[in-house]
Amino acid sequence: MSTDRSLRELMSLDERVALVTGGAGHIGRVIAGGLAELGANIAIVDMPASRGSDVAAKLSEYWPVKSGMFDCDFEQSAAVQDLPRRVREKFGRIDILVNCAAFVGTLGLKGWAVPFEQQSASTWRRALEVNLTAPFILIQAAAEDLSASGRGSVINISSIYGLSGPDWRLYEGTSLGNPAAYAASKGGLIQMTRWLATTMAPRVRVNAIAPGGVFRETPEPFLSRYVARTPLARMAREDDMKGAAAYLASDLSAYVTGQCIAVDGGWTAW
Repeated sequence: MSTDRSLRELMSLDERVALVTGGAGHIGRVIAGGLAELGANIAIVDMPASRGSDVAAKLSEYWPVKSGMFDCDFEQSAAVQDLPRRVREKFGRIDILVNCAAFVGTLGLKGWAVPFEQQSASTWRRALEVNLTAPFILIQAAAEDLSASGRGSVINISSIYGLSGPDWRLYEGTSLGNPAAYAASKGGLIQMTRWLATTMAPRVRVNAIAPGGVFRETPEPFLSRYVARTPLARMAREDDMKGAAAYLASDLSAYVTGQCIAVDGGWTAW
């Protein structure tokens, strides 16, 4: 009789604890829900003004898991560094760390989603602090917990713009922008993923997901142009990220580290 573990066993996250930054946001909320569905207890981390408490409460309502909200300003290094201690005090351990919190391309920051010559150095620094420095600090602070898990997994949420440059033809005649700092920070996150994968091995696996553009009432003509440029002929949905996160968090990917999975409908395959 075979001793191989079944797929159900491999995907189970029972008794594990997942810390999800940006957990009240669109993608973070869906990833947290998927990990909870597989049995993980969830620590939602987001800004104090977010709906993180509501998200955490609903997770425990829908799934037989523990959940909690931890507020954090990701521009405050000391607060980020203290997160693992706070989560450990409530849950006792950290097995999975998902870095999803970020300044994204659609934020209305001054000097952000504007033409290149108008993008500001101060906003660049803020974006790198949140998108790249905060994940570095958090992973470093949680390294001991992740190593002690025996199944430690880090998942960094990057972007297709961390893999390729923008096609500016999509943006012509629209109010949408694509900040240099967003691309630079997301590209840096992928390279940090590779660096950490070899550094934290063999106790901790480190991988990344690069989502394609997610549809959120995306206006024309950008929408049609984006769809025409995408082999699967649509923009992403938040749910499209759930499977990749479940795979990387669980023992389904026990022999996978240092990789970036592009969940982009084939955008980067052209």
